[in-house]
Amino acid sequence: MNLIKKKLDFWQIWNMSFGFLGIQFGFALQGGFMSRIFQTLGADKDAIPLLWIAAPLTGLLVQPIIGYLSDRTWHPKFGRRKPFFFIGAVFSTIALFFAPYSSALWMAAGSLWILDASINVSMEPFRALVADKLPDSQRSYGFVVQTLIIGIGTWIASNLPWMMTQLGVPNTAPEGIVPDSVKYAFAIGAFVLFSSILYTILKTEEYPPEDMEEFEREKAAKAGVFSGMKEIFQNISTMPNVMKKLGLVQFFSWFAFFTMWSFATPAITEHIYGATDTSSAAYNNAADSVGNYLGTYGLISMVYALILTFISSRVKINRRLVHMGSLIIGGLGFILIYFISEPWMLHICFALVGIAWASILSMPYAMLSSSVEPKKMGLYMGIFNMFIVIPQIIAALGGVNFLYKLIFGEAVINTMLLAGTLLIIAGFCNLLITDRKVTHD
Repeated sequence: MNLIKKKLDFWQIWNMSFGFLGIQFGFALQGGFMSRIFQTLGADKDAIPLLWIAAPLTGLLVQPIIGYLSDRTWHPKFGRRKPFFFIGAVFSTIALFFAPYSSALWMAAGSLWILDASINVSMEPFRALVADKLPDSQRSYGFVVQTLIIGIGTWIASNLPWMMTQLGVPNTAPEGIVPDSVKYAFAIGAFVLFSSILYTILKTEEYPPEDMEEFEREKAAKAGVFSGMKEIFQNISTMPNVMKKLGLVQFFSWFAFFTMWSFATPAITEHIYGATDTSSAAYNNAADSVGNYLGTYGLISMVYALILTFISSRVKINRRLVHMGSLIIGGLGFILIYFISEPWMLHICFALVGIAWASILSMPYAMLSSSVEPKKMGLYMGIFNMFIVIPQIIAALGGVNFLYKLIFGEAVINTMLLAGTLLIIAGFCNLLITDRKVTHD
């Protein structure tokens, strides 16, 4: 039988997506301040990407497996995706709280590994839940609401260390010790992460499998680790063409954002503020400011998502053109960082980046969900996110260092030129996607 999915109102979609607030608190604190923690613990700038590598490597394994398992999970009380929300939330909360207390680089890198893996356990089922719950006509709307919540989380979390400093929490510490302002920020983030995911679990009901007998039959026939891995690899080899083309867009997009996350703090504190001593007040104040600027891209992504929410709830949009234009605008934002002369101008640069970020978190998933089988939605969402982690692995293994020095020169600020160039390339790759069913909602 075919399940008729009823249209949901804004608040129902908001409730089922609210856990993304906490997930993004985790990602924003990770993306904005882990490089600061690494530098505080003595990491050289060029070594920072390698310290990030455990996170995407784990994602490469975790995401398709969690997607596969959540597709084959059903409990009348706990649902299909919600058990994974909860498990991921528990471990993410623990890792996020303890990360700034690391006393050695290996501890900080390990905390990042556990944090990223655990967040992915929660995040991939959240993506699948939108496709599970909403009819195709509301998919863009649903993913954009998720992006709105993500924007709120990015803005608040990125500003937390700065807020703590304004409240009188010490922003400096002895050499090799992470300041209390960062520790307090991560503790608040841990609380928000767990409580927001728990809110979604309590407020959201899931649809059962359309045909329970067939569901149980398929689950029994494909039980076991080897059967599961075989199916994952089979679906990778037979993924839809649209998914491959979207994968190319994702590759350049996430290479660009990984470059920003790993190098924004050293690049901006050095190039704009001239601060390199990680135990100095000048560096730590500058690093707080970087978090503030990163918060701007979260704020603007929220505003842009609001606009897209309003538009997509009323008229059909061309997902391909929206995504292409948004990525090109974001790429120009990265490039402008190199040319500005005043710190306040970074808000303009990151506002442009925020437009790209809002689109990255919504349009590719909306296009993908229109091109894959509903009963394999979790698996395909997991496989699709390989196109997020593979570029990050390549970047971490030396891709960023090699490319920015080869193309633009040795100065660390050139990483922002690289990020901008890659994001513009990602924008034009959208022209490869021509299936009207996928590009129009």
